[in-house]
Amino acid sequence: MKKKSAQIPVHHTERDRMQQPVGRVGVPNDIASMFEYLLSDKSGFITGRNFVIDGVMTKKLIYV
Repeated sequence: MKKKSAQIPVHHTERDRMQQPVGRVGVPNDIASMFEYLLSDKSGFITGRNFVIDGVMTKKLIYV
């Protein structure tokens, strides 16, 4: 069963999307994809790193 908060649809405005350098607002699957990669054999040589998963928002630093 999904959490109640996960059942509530999120509506982002065009303004929300335009603030993101990648042109869309992030979704939980963006984080899950990184975990999936890190748990796979493809990440076998990664020994430590900070991963920022924010669609370049930190780099752009525009908060309206």
